[in-house]
Order: sequence, then structure tokens, then C-alpha cells
Amino acid sequence: MRRTHPSAVVFAVIVGAALGYLVDLAVVSWGGKAIVPPLSLSITLVGVAAIIVALAWPIRRAVRQHSTKHLDPFRAMRIAVLAKASSLSGALMLGFGVGITLFLLTRTVLPSASTVWLAVASAIGAALLLVGGLLAEQFCTLPPDDPEAEKDEHAHA
Repeated sequence: MRRTHPSAVVFAVIVGAALGYLVDLAVVSWGGKAIVPPLSLSITLVGVAAIIVALAWPIRRAVRQHSTKHLDPFRAMRIAVLAKASSLSGALMLGFGVGITLFLLTRTVLPSASTVWLAVASAIGAALLLVGGLLAEQFCTLPPDDPEAEKDEHAHA
């Protein structure tokens, strides 16, 4: 499995921002109230990020210290996949939060500051999920067997 490419993260943030803005615009255009994420969403996103990093930490320790303790490769792979999914979903949610924030700030009548801060808090929580996912993904990466071969491979790519 390859690590998450920065272009995939940027693409997910842009798509999320467009979706957040357009969904909020559609809801308000149809006479509904603007979508404002609850504070519990931000707290949950931060909690999930912490859990993912905590799950990946023993794998990092085992890989870095060449531990003799048995490391289950299936568990490591599951955590790596979870980390990758979390980084991409964090990027998408970050964009969605930014899109909602932009929508709220571009209204002719500005909403209350607490409403805008809730949208910003969801974007911050999603950014922490993105960072946590990328960090956990890095923790689950094995170092190359031959560093010279790794350099040559990247030079030809």
C-alpha cells in the first residue's frame, strides 16, 4: 500500500469545500436553515484522531526498535488502512467545514459569531483527523531494507 499522496489530500479538501458551500447554499435556497455542525462533531473528530495515533504507536515502536515481540502484520495493515481512510476523510471533512464557513461568511446578513465558530471548530477537528491519519500512516511504514535502493527507485520515478 502506498502512502497518501498530497494531491489526493488537496483534491479531497477542494471537493469537500465545494460540497459544503453548495449543500448549504441549496438548503438555504430551498427555505431551510443553514447547516451548522455541532460541537460534538469537532470533539469526535479529535477523539478519533487520537485513537488512530494511539493504535499506530505500538507498531512504530516495534518497527523502530526492531522489537523481538511478535508484530501481527494483519493488525498493522488494518491500522495502516484505517489511517489512510482517516486522512482522506479528514481532508474531505476539512473542506466541508471550510465550505460551510465560507458560505456563512459570504451571506448578506452575517450569522452570530458562535455559529461561525462552530463551523470553524469542525474544520479544525477535521484538520486534526487529517494530521492524525497521516501521522499514523507514517508510523505504519516500514523503513527500506536497502536505503541506497530506495534512493535509486525514487530517482527513476
